[in-house]
Amino acid sequence: MVETAKVVAVTGSSGYIGSRLLQQLEEENLEKLVAFDTRPPRDPVHNIAVYRQDVGKPIDNILRRHRVNALVHLAFVRSRGRQRREVREARESNLRTLHSVLESCTRAQVGHVIYLSSHAVYGAHRDNPVPLTELAPLRPMLDFPLSYDKFLCDQVVQSFAERRPETKVTILRASPVLGPSAPKDASRIFGVARPLGVWRHNPPFQFLYEDDLARILAVAIQRAIAGIFNIAGDGVAFYQEIKKLIPHPLHCMPASLAYPLTGCGWGLGLQRHRSTADLDFMRYPVILGTAKMAHATGYRLEYTSLEAVTAFANSVLC
Repeated sequence: MVETAKVVAVTGSSGYIGSRLLQQLEEENLEKLVAFDTRPPRDPVHNIAVYRQDVGKPIDNILRRHRVNALVHLAFVRSRGRQRREVREARESNLRTLHSVLESCTRAQVGHVIYLSSHAVYGAHRDNPVPLTELAPLRPMLDFPLSYDKFLCDQVVQSFAERRPETKVTILRASPVLGPSAPKDASRIFGVARPLGVWRHNPPFQFLYEDDLARILAVAIQRAIAGIFNIAGDGVAFYQEIKKLIPHPLHCMPASLAYPLTGCGWGLGLQRHRSTADLDFMRYPVILGTAKMAHATGYRLEYTSLEAVTAFANSVLC
C-alpha cells in the first residue's frame, strides 16, 4: 500500500527551490504545509503554517503540533565567504542545522526525511565514469565549498538513515537547477570558471529544470520513495551552445596560466570567487546517470538540460 504524506514541512522554504516546491505542493492533495525560513514566503500559498525562524534551533514541538510526517530539508548556506573563517563558519552552520533538523525529526517521529544534495559530491575528476551512478565513490573537492559541504551533509544523512531504519530517508543528488525563476546571478556559474586546456574544448553539462525538480520532490513525498538518487535533465548542453545563450562573456584560457593564477589568488586569500576546483568542474563536468530515479518514480522530465539553460537565459535577457 502506498503511503501518502498528509502534512509536509519544508526548511529553507523561501529560497529559490523552496518557493518552487511550495507552489507545487499547493497543487497536491495534502492536509497542510509547514514552512520554515528566516524570510517570509515569496508567494502566497494556501493552507500553510509559516514559521520565520532559524531551524538550527529545535523545531520538534512545531512538527508534533502539526503532525508532520514528511520533511524536505533545503536550508543551506551557499555563500563561499571572503575568508577561510567565513567558509568554516558557513560549513559549521550547515552541519549544525542539519543535525538539529534530523534530531527534531527523530523526536517528532517524522516518518520521511528528504535531503537535497548535489552532483558536486562526486567531485570533478579526469577519471570519472560517464555517466556516474549512485554507486560511484564520493570524491569531493576540498577547496570547492559546495562540493565538500554537501559531501559532509550527505554523509550525515546516510548515517542517520543507518541508525534510524524505521524512518524513510531520501537523498537527491541534483545537477545545477535552472529556469526562469533562478536568481539572475546564477549566470556566474558560467562566467567564473572557464573551460581550459584546449582552445576548442566543448564539454557537456547537465542542468535540471526548476519545475521538474519540484515535481520529482512531490512524487517522492507522495509515494514515500526512499533511497539515494541522481537527478538531472535529459541530454546535455554543450559549452558552445551555452556560450550562445548566456550574456556573460565566456572565454577559454590555457591551463598552464589558469591553474597557477587561480590557485595563487585563492591560497593567498586575494580572491574567493573561484578556486582551481571551479576550473576542474568546467574541464571535467560531472555527468549523472538517472535511470534509478526514473525507474523508482516513473516521472518523465518535461525539460532537457539545454531547455533549462535556454529558459534561464531568456529570463536574464528580459
